[in-house]
Amino acid sequence: MIVKKLLPIKAHYFFFLAALGPILPQLQVFGRELGISSVVMGSVTGILPFVYLLAKPFFGMVVDIHREYRKCIFMGLIVIMAVSYGCIIFIPLKSAKFYEVKVGEVISKCERTMNNNTIFEEAECVSENSIKLNKFQLYFPAEDPENISICSARQELNAEILASTFKCRKLPEVSIDLLSESLSFWFFIAQLSIGTVAFNVINSISDAVCFDVIGDEYDYGKQRTWGAVGYGIAAIVSGYAMDFLPHNFGGYRAAIFIMLLFIILDLVSCLKLKLPIIPAPDNIWKELAYLLKHNDVCIFLIFTIISGVADGFLTYFLLWYVEDISELSGTKNIKFLEGLIIAAQTFGGGILFFYIGDNIKKKLGHINCFSLCFLCYALRLFLISIASPWVIIAIEFFLQGPTFSLSYLTIVAYANDIASAGTSATMQGIAAGLDDGLGYALGSLIGGILYRFVGASQTFQIFGAISALAAISHFAFTNGGSKRRSQ
Repeated sequence: MIVKKLLPIKAHYFFFLAALGPILPQLQVFGRELGISSVVMGSVTGILPFVYLLAKPFFGMVVDIHREYRKCIFMGLIVIMAVSYGCIIFIPLKSAKFYEVKVGEVISKCERTMNNNTIFEEAECVSENSIKLNKFQLYFPAEDPENISICSARQELNAEILASTFKCRKLPEVSIDLLSESLSFWFFIAQLSIGTVAFNVINSISDAVCFDVIGDEYDYGKQRTWGAVGYGIAAIVSGYAMDFLPHNFGGYRAAIFIMLLFIILDLVSCLKLKLPIIPAPDNIWKELAYLLKHNDVCIFLIFTIISGVADGFLTYFLLWYVEDISELSGTKNIKFLEGLIIAAQTFGGGILFFYIGDNIKKKLGHINCFSLCFLCYALRLFLISIASPWVIIAIEFFLQGPTFSLSYLTIVAYANDIASAGTSATMQGIAAGLDDGLGYALGSLIGGILYRFVGASQTFQIFGAISALAAISHFAFTNGGSKRRSQ
């Protein structure tokens, strides 16, 4: 049975998240291709969520107080997000350079013009059978002021090289000193910041608007499912377009164009939204203070942060990790592979758990649902750490649902349940601010540092261990509290 009044909110979720499917997973990778290291990128995306930690509750409160302007505020933020992300298309990218040489052969394919100075170039050698041989620096000495062309390097390995050929990749990573002087870097950071803050605020307001529209009559998950469908379709289409369309139409240009098309359709959908009239609360601060006095609410908010840590790390570093292991293994069509991973997340458990999540929550309760989510996060992170690029598709197909989808549904539904009349947007803003605000900040910052200095797969295993500990702790705290109250 089709309910006409629900079509605009379904369409909004579909088109809004379809607009983000091509661009959101690629932001970290785009920064990587600008030469930004995982530490710098992790620091930027780690600081940024602190902004929307404040922005989400603030805009939620504005929407709750000025409810007659909900739609205008909502659509204005969508336009700001689209313009900010769209401007990224104007930033020129750095490209990694590959030199291929047989063992025992002298590399003579690189050329460098220099003055009287010393230059170090970092390179990474990878064998054809996917074994990382070594990372070393090329040393270019110059003793006179005349321009010279030279490329020489000596490397001694205490191992027998079995591969007949290997590739050397010149890493495009740029030092922090040079980045700070780069207009491209600061322009990217500005657009990333504005777009991401706007997106996160829109996301929490969307959920509040959805609950206003459906009331107690319909399930939230069945509306939000359409967002997952749109996200997955757009991700796989854009991944294909980025890899296989001609240069003038492919790459990140294709992702931006697809995003803008869906944004236009989303704005049309928003115009059709009919929002019910709900009176503003008399004293919103008093309502919030009353809620935060309850231990159950505080425990929920603390573990909401931890959920955000796990999901934030995966959001920011999964595709970065896929790019790294794909290059080491010689995997082709990486962008298309990344599109398939996003599609697997969506069309596997992602859609299913959004659709049946309300039934699971009613049967298990939000407490046990949350504990289950942490356990599944631990399994997902550990499996990714030992998987090949194509196997990651299967992992995401089965485990995106019981991790992200179910935890998101649990957080949003519980925040709506505890919110008093007229404070839904504010409560959604607080919960979302802690989840993909503070949680994402910690996940990105800690993840970026560990990824650089501990190692990629080891970092996934560390976050898996944190998730397992969170599952045990959450179950112990919440079930222990329930037993004490029953006594």
